[in-house]
Amino acid sequence: MTTIEKKELRKEVKQYIDRADDRMLKAVRAMLEADQEKDTEISDEWLEISDEERFSIETGLKQLRNGEGIPHAEAIKRLKWFPK
Repeated sequence: MTTIEKKELRKEVKQYIDRADDRMLKAVRAMLEADQEKDTEISDEWLEISDEERFSIETGLKQLRNGEGIPHAEAIKRLKWFPK
């Protein structure tokens, strides 16, 4: 990924986060912390989300590690409320 692509991606992620509700913010934070901590300490946010949300996050992380993600442009198309 080029530097310009990284900057654009960060900008888009920040816009997404600015519009996210509390539940989504907790899920994103838990996902980032879980990825960073790699089986160390479990965060409070991770414990606060539902089993279904944790399963979805873990499944998504596994898919990304296996190269099964969808392209960014496709993800944006699926999010009708995402700023264009």
